[in-house]
Amino acid sequence: MRRLVDLSRALENGPHADPPGLGPRIEYLGHRETVAGMLANFPSVGADALPDGEGWAVENVRLTTHNGTHLDAPYHYHSTMDGGARAITIDEVPLEWCWARGVKLDFRHLPDGYVANAADVEAELTRVGHHLAPGDIVLVNTAAAAAYGTAGYLATGCGMGREATLYLTERGVKVTGTDAWSWDAPFVHTARRVAETGDGSLIWEGHRAGMVRGYCHLEKLANLDLLPASGFEVICFPVKIKNASAGWCRAVAVIESEVTQP
Repeated sequence: MRRLVDLSRALENGPHADPPGLGPRIEYLGHRETVAGMLANFPSVGADALPDGEGWAVENVRLTTHNGTHLDAPYHYHSTMDGGARAITIDEVPLEWCWARGVKLDFRHLPDGYVANAADVEAELTRVGHHLAPGDIVLVNTAAAAAYGTAGYLATGCGMGREATLYLTERGVKVTGTDAWSWDAPFVHTARRVAETGDGSLIWEGHRAGMVRGYCHLEKLANLDLLPASGFEVICFPVKIKNASAGWCRAVAVIESEVTQP
């Protein structure tokens, strides 16, 4: 038996999935509102020629490539990757990166704003008994998922630091993911640490690790709590947008389970 788990958030007009001013704007046009537009293509007839006098349903959408569940390309993090090579954009991400064996790190217990390190990753992999292989897709379940849709979402959950990210990429991981708004710790917590230390290298440290080894990550994932620690595949093909830093993604987990005999 094969079970599919939808890991994607819906694009919607809700106010709490992105920082103020950065959320999507969706205008819904119903069947009655579009009659004139449809009939402009067929000027010889009137609305009575249409079933129940209805046109089509259509939506006008204004959004960024980072709204909703999406896959970030290395170009998003910096202009270079792999120690100085040109960073690839989302339309250049190899499809082979986007369909692979998955593993879930359960970091829901870590406090908001905590920056996970290599030891945290190694300990969780040991706990679940998973040995990383090149190409594995690593998903991080944080406390942010439970806060999605609330005013606290953007400040909730841990982040993945430079050290943790490099631990994964040096073992051949090309795609990672999180249910939080960002792969890094929430900005409100990072801003406080930067103010206290004056250390600018703390800003976006997990993302900037892509300058060393290029990788992609998924953000704003859903339903990671429904996944086992391992024993599943992840499919996360992004929308192909020329020269873009990210692409919207319908991420799905595929769980293969044994057939129970009657």
